[in-house]
Amino acid sequence: MGKIAETAEKSFIEGYSCSQSVFSAFAEAEGMDLDLALSISTSFGAGMARIGDTCGAITGGMMVLGLKFPRLTANDTEAKEKNYRLVHEFVEEFNKRFEKTDCRDLLGFEPGAPEASERFENEPELEKRCAGFVREASEIIEKILIREAF
Repeated sequence: MGKIAETAEKSFIEGYSCSQSVFSAFAEAEGMDLDLALSISTSFGAGMARIGDTCGAITGGMMVLGLKFPRLTANDTEAKEKNYRLVHEFVEEFNKRFEKTDCRDLLGFEPGAPEASERFENEPELEKRCAGFVREASEIIEKILIREAF
């Protein structure tokens, strides 16, 4: 496991959301202020604010790819296409590993349901499972970034 993936997993275990953990680990390594990175990624945990849609580890990774491969002008279609290609690669690899991409499907229940917080408190394997999503998503992103640097 790479250093950034370790940092992301540790952040999740400390209590940050999956999205915050992935994005902030990479953003801080890129020199972004940690508070800014945590702020930007706040709303994306638990499948986008506990909605249960796309896993926060994925949305955090997508933000990393936007940070590293941005489209900064409206007519830069080449940058847009490169970013989208890398995002698709990332999501496809995550899906290969876990066969799902939505938080509710990965967890097996709605993260916004009233009993969800209680389940996380009483079922330690849930935290381990989500920490694995954070770690794996970060490792996939690390591999893409290393490959694209050359």
